Amino acid sequence: MVAPNAATAPGRAAPGAMSRRTEGAIRDVLDGRPGGRARFLLFAGPAVTASIAYMDPGNFATNIQAGARYGYGLLWVVLLANLTAMLFQALSAKLGIVTGKNLAEHCRDATTRPVRLALWGISEVAAMATDLAEFLGGAIGLSLLTGMPLMAGMGITAVVTYAILLLENEGFRPLEIAIGAMVGTIGLCYAVELLVAPVAWGEAAKGLVTPRIPDAQALTIAVGIIGATVMPHALFLHSGLTQGRGNPRTEADRRLLVRYSNREVVVALLLAGLVNMAMVIMAAAAFHVGHSEVAEIGEAYRTLTPLLGPAAGAAFLVSLLASGISSSVVGTLAGQLVMQGFTGWRIPLLARRLVTMLPAFAVVAIGVDPTQALVLSQVVLSLALPVPMVALVVFTRRRSVMGPFANGPLTQAAAVAGAALVLALNMVLLAAAFGLPVPGLE
Repeated sequence: MVAPNAATAPGRAAPGAMSRRTEGAIRDVLDGRPGGRARFLLFAGPAVTASIAYMDPGNFATNIQAGARYGYGLLWVVLLANLTAMLFQALSAKLGIVTGKNLAEHCRDATTRPVRLALWGISEVAAMATDLAEFLGGAIGLSLLTGMPLMAGMGITAVVTYAILLLENEGFRPLEIAIGAMVGTIGLCYAVELLVAPVAWGEAAKGLVTPRIPDAQALTIAVGIIGATVMPHALFLHSGLTQGRGNPRTEADRRLLVRYSNREVVVALLLAGLVNMAMVIMAAAAFHVGHSEVAEIGEAYRTLTPLLGPAAGAAFLVSLLASGISSSVVGTLAGQLVMQGFTGWRIPLLARRLVTMLPAFAVVAIGVDPTQALVLSQVVLSLALPVPMVALVVFTRRRSVMGPFANGPLTQAAAVAGAALVLALNMVLLAAAFGLPVPGLE
């Protein structure tokens, strides 16, 4: 292990470091000197990186089920989930900008050692569950795309993911650009899907603005969409990606950085929301009439290709592969940040990668069905979610922590309502997963 502030080797940038040119350009904007039209791009990156959590392989299965079984009827749920995500990611980013510390560091400083270790343990389990879902998703995509065995696909996914993670040694920009390129690939693939699929746009628009739950099974799927939207690692990570970014010196600096951050959150999560809506719309157009039983990723691919053609099937798998690789990269970054925040130590990137990767290999090696493994990972994430979500609501409302940037009454009310909604729905998911009776669900 090395201390987090240890000097880096000559010629290598510290992880997350900015170039002097970028630092100077940001300083010019903060000091009020004229900047180009593209100055917004100087502040872009953290929200784009965090947004991949909302386009990970776990979203694929839920959105496919929603569209296949209920057509466009549950699009409004995707919209509600996306608005909730925007609020909490904005709060996470604000915490890092204003205080210069990430959410894990705040949890460490505000708790006793036993509580801190317990929270860290829960967060580490969540990191493994996150990587299990994302790593499996990438491997499934590669396996379906090339026909190779799933274990071989996992091996290639591991190598590619680690290679992308090494970009962090050159500073944050190369890594963010790589992740941004994969986010763009996912979006482009679903644009192709929508061009090919026979979409009833009037019905889609109606489903987006007409809240209704047709039956108990629709309620279960709606719970899955919302309850799995706000991911623990995304809340931890976003606060870390913004801490110290731009090196604000004054309250005015922080206010401007928060403003740019909020804009990026809206843009990045709007894109993520559109991708999720596109997943539901594609499934509704392709599967709802005649193939409403489609529920698994592999089944969706095998059904999609003969219905809409090989281009649609290939776009689906490429988007899944990009989703799995990029979200696995982000999950590893989040795990590193959580460990450093709670304990004050970093471990080598390869060791961090192995910690979260080995459970996925073990699950496949013992013969567990990949789809069931994805479901189990969501249950584990539901158990871990209260830690970052409640902590974020608490810390961002404290004036002793946030000063003049503490949540106002409306923001705090929205945050409490959003947290209560997501946590309640996660409890419903957990109850259903363990076979407990839930009123309204059959």
